[in-house]
Amino acid sequence: MGFTKTISCAGLCLAMTCCESWRFSTPVSDLSIRTPGTWRAASQGTEGRISTGWLSDFNDPDLTRTVHEALAHNRDLKVSAARMKELKQLVIVAKARKKPGLNLSNRSSTTSDADQSHSLNLSASWEPDLWGRLANLSNAAESDAYAAVEDFRAARLSLVANTAKAWCNLISAEQELSLANLTLESYSKNLRIVERTYKSTGDGALDIQFSRTNVSSAKRSVETSTYARDEAARALELLLGRYPAGTERNRRELPTMRQSVPAGLPANLLDRRADLSAARADLFASAERAEAARKALLPSFSLTATGGSSSSKLTQLLDPHELALTIAENLTQIITDGGETAAQARAALARNEAQIHSYTQTALEAFQEVESALAADRSLAIQEKHLASELKQAALAERQAERDYSEGVNSNILSILEAQRRANNARASMIRLRNNRLQNRIDLHLALGGDFQTTPFNQ
Repeated sequence: MGFTKTISCAGLCLAMTCCESWRFSTPVSDLSIRTPGTWRAASQGTEGRISTGWLSDFNDPDLTRTVHEALAHNRDLKVSAARMKELKQLVIVAKARKKPGLNLSNRSSTTSDADQSHSLNLSASWEPDLWGRLANLSNAAESDAYAAVEDFRAARLSLVANTAKAWCNLISAEQELSLANLTLESYSKNLRIVERTYKSTGDGALDIQFSRTNVSSAKRSVETSTYARDEAARALELLLGRYPAGTERNRRELPTMRQSVPAGLPANLLDRRADLSAARADLFASAERAEAARKALLPSFSLTATGGSSSSKLTQLLDPHELALTIAENLTQIITDGGETAAQARAALARNEAQIHSYTQTALEAFQEVESALAADRSLAIQEKHLASELKQAALAERQAERDYSEGVNSNILSILEAQRRANNARASMIRLRNNRLQNRIDLHLALGGDFQTTPFNQ
């Protein structure tokens, strides 16, 4: 009779908790985003394909060597790798919870006559996964580990991109410093000419003031450019895992891009973006945890038994009466938690909803990054053509002004100074524009998750 009452109580609790559990909405584990067949900003351009390994597009062996050094020594990447290892071990932990546990312990006691007695005790425990809650948690842990792998891939690609950008920034800073020194040399030369003219003729006092102002400005520009070069060197050294002493130097020419962006890039290249893949894994993990939280409202119980040299409890583990009593005891614990379990389930569902919006936002931002980089690539290419023409004309005007002044055709030093100013501004703009084009191309590869060709299935 007692056994029947115990089973009846268990059945009633089961019905009550089942009804409570399924009042919660089902979490979402996947979400599709509508994408264009091709990128809108890539409707124009030269057809072509960049070989696998997008760094080869920059035709710079030194850059490739520097990137490999960063991959080998960067500390942030090592942190990401360690995190990946940690989460892989947590998968083992989650799976172990579904298996029975067996512990062996030794207990000793002292009797009144100071004699010691020892007993060997064996304990076993197991939580049957009736509703699949532990399986959900195991799936969530596997998703976390997968996301960590994708985070590592994202960190590695980001490191490659940032190292390449820092490399280009250092070269650009070197070029600007070189231009600043040439400008100082030119202005100093003008000052010497003006001073000689003033000493011989007494004319040109105002020209001397203008020339001295330009020399002082050029010296300040040299100091500013030197500091910028050293800061660029420190930024690169930090990525390489070196002490940021600011002593890194490289060659004076920026890399050249071998090919233009091919037209009609397929939007599914974004499927290989590691950050989006990690976000999808996080979404799935949140759904599994929400599902596990829902199932926590259902009856759950664990089977435990202990035994020693004189105990027979381990043999009672599967006794029907003992099993029913264990179930009833655990059901009582579940329905008297003051609503904590239900609140945790609702919180898990809210986290799942937040993850859905987070994934959607991440995907939209990824699309925006690609579209913007593609549009900038075309715009910067057009700007460089116009700037090249501007620089050519400014250089011609500079040479003509210097020739006219030396031949006495035009004795106004302001004409030379203005011509030099325009030419130097055009040269500085060209250095920055070419670096911007390289930076943007690197950003495009980062936004696409790699080169322009490799599909998600043959990386």
